[in-house]
Amino acid sequence: MSFIQFSFSSAFMLGLIGLAFHRTHLLSALLCLEGMMLSLFIALALWTLQLESSVFSAAPMLLLTFSACEASVGLALLVATARTHGTDRLQSLNLLQC
Repeated sequence: MSFIQFSFSSAFMLGLIGLAFHRTHLLSALLCLEGMMLSLFIALALWTLQLESSVFSAAPMLLLTFSACEASVGLALLVATARTHGTDRLQSLNLLQC
């Protein structure tokens, strides 16, 4: 495994570990998801550059588009949660009361 592959896999794993173990606020969970998506985008872009193939050239842009949509939906949910519940703590959210 090269250094570049190790760095992107470790960045993805750090985001995954942060998402799994540090879920106190919705904003921190969204930031971990965004970090995971950005590491996947850079890894996919470098992979298509290494292969020098035009078949996979649209895949990083498609992933970046989905990442932007995910971020906008996440921020909309953050604002809606903060307005209705008064906080973004995930422990105060109960799906049975919504």
